[in-house]
Amino acid sequence: MSLKITDSCINCGLCEWECPNNAIYEPGVEWSYKNDTTKHPPQSDEVYYIVADKCTECVGFHDTPQCAVVCPSNCCVPNN
Repeated sequence: MSLKITDSCINCGLCEWECPNNAIYEPGVEWSYKNDTTKHPPQSDEVYYIVADKCTECVGFHDTPQCAVVCPSNCCVPNN
């Protein structure tokens, strides 16, 4: 499973710095997999976003997803 960022995101950027998988991107920024030069289109032009295939909910790094811990607007939620 992964997390997602909802529309209530205030674009503070705290989540991006906390992600050990580099799965969180600024609005409008292309993303890529580690060691791959292929650029993928942004998943959002308005708020930060999490690439589901890269998100591990911090398993192997932390006990809880760090984006959710630092988010002041509680917009990092399970992507069900």
